[in-house]
Amino acid sequence: MYRCPWAQTELSIPYHDQEWGKPLHDDQMLFEFLILEGAQAGLSWETILRKRDRYRLVFDQFDPVCVAGYNSLKIESLMQDAGIIRNRRKIDATIANARIFLEIQAKHGTFDQFIWSYVDGTPIQNQFKTLAELPAETEISQIISKDLRKMGMSFVGPTIMYAFMQATGMVNDHIVDCFRYHQVQK
Repeated sequence: MYRCPWAQTELSIPYHDQEWGKPLHDDQMLFEFLILEGAQAGLSWETILRKRDRYRLVFDQFDPVCVAGYNSLKIESLMQDAGIIRNRRKIDATIANARIFLEIQAKHGTFDQFIWSYVDGTPIQNQFKTLAELPAETEISQIISKDLRKMGMSFVGPTIMYAFMQATGMVNDHIVDCFRYHQVQK
């Protein structure tokens, strides 16, 4: 069974095989990926996968209502937690982004409807044969990034947003020979 070459560890293999690239429409999970992709900036995704369970615990299972209400005491607690990325800018961005996420939900009904509108509700089906062909960003990820930044979000640059699109199945970037390529295409 052939899989995308980046999935080689005990954490990345199940993530690849069960989650990555599968179209996701649950707002709370979309919020989780939005935050984790931002937390990953400058780090490896493997680092984030190792810390993911702790993130879920300390960020209230990524409930945007809870996260939007965090105060200075909670921020200080997060800054002391070695189980997450203790970067003040990323933690502050998580809280601010949660508030904007809720505004988007209020305006569009769901974040899912908002974010998937960028691809007309249908995943983009790429046909890459090698990892080297995968782009770091695309015109669509640039537009999403620009729009989210205009709303006040941070850690949502075009590369982060393209990784978000890949993770949440807005784009199918499994290599065509990967066993998951056709599974997520359906």
